[in-house]
Amino acid sequence: MRRARPAELVPGTVRVITARMDYLPHGADAAWSEQEHARLRTPHEAVVSVYARGRDYHKVLRQRLQQLADRLAEAIGPFGHRVFTDSAPVLEVELAQRSGIGWRGKHTLVLSREAGSTFFLGEIYVDLPLTLTDSTSSHCGSCSACIDVCPTQAIVGAYRLDARRCISYLTIEHDGAIPVELRPLMGNRIYGCDDCQLVCPWNKYAQRSSLPDFEWREVWDAPQLITLWGWSEEEFAHHTQGTALRRIGHARWRRNLAVALGNAWRETGDPAIAQALQAARPTADALLAEHIDWALSQGSAQR
Repeated sequence: MRRARPAELVPGTVRVITARMDYLPHGADAAWSEQEHARLRTPHEAVVSVYARGRDYHKVLRQRLQQLADRLAEAIGPFGHRVFTDSAPVLEVELAQRSGIGWRGKHTLVLSREAGSTFFLGEIYVDLPLTLTDSTSSHCGSCSACIDVCPTQAIVGAYRLDARRCISYLTIEHDGAIPVELRPLMGNRIYGCDDCQLVCPWNKYAQRSSLPDFEWREVWDAPQLITLWGWSEEEFAHHTQGTALRRIGHARWRRNLAVALGNAWRETGDPAIAQALQAARPTADALLAEHIDWALSQGSAQR
């Protein structure tokens, strides 16, 4: 109930200040969504969700929300507050919709007429009786592009998502074996999935961030699956330092890559992929070994 009753999460809360922070890098091309679709059609290339290619948004947004709270305190005096960025039982989308940031799209993300959906959400719970802002009406109409495009059909209906099938959940939050029937549908996505956003007509209005924090790191420009597969745990830690990718850990990272390599092996028949997988098999733990064996079996599917 703490999700639905903010005062039970932070005693004394009477209002929630909601905020959005755009994350497309400043230099993103106007055809950025088409470029992302091209990545998905390149089996050897690893696809990392757009939002995760820069600095960890938890760090950036939380810090800036705290700065906002500090400036409010300077203006009006001390007040009770707590800052959240995807870090507690907070109904972020519902709060954002009720406060006028946007409406809930059929893919369950917040959509804005001015900014599409390429932004993060954050909140400040306060004990100030601020004036309420108006909510925003929905503007999805009869469009079902996000539902139709989902690779695993995780969007089971308008405004309904089955997280157990969602590639973002499977590659980031899920800690065990990825269901076998969903592996071929994951393609070369190794961290997150942007498909429902890439096809959304409202993202032609996606805003660019002015923050250097969200500029894409060079390593994610066109990463090759075999190159990433070759990273040691130390190299993984080095390349993901300060990013959201770090949180999945090396074991889940390798699991995701094994699935993507299996899909690339089926698509391309490149023997280098099989060799890389076979070389890692003897030292793999039980979870990774099972995914490697599945990946290697995709060669017979290709033939």
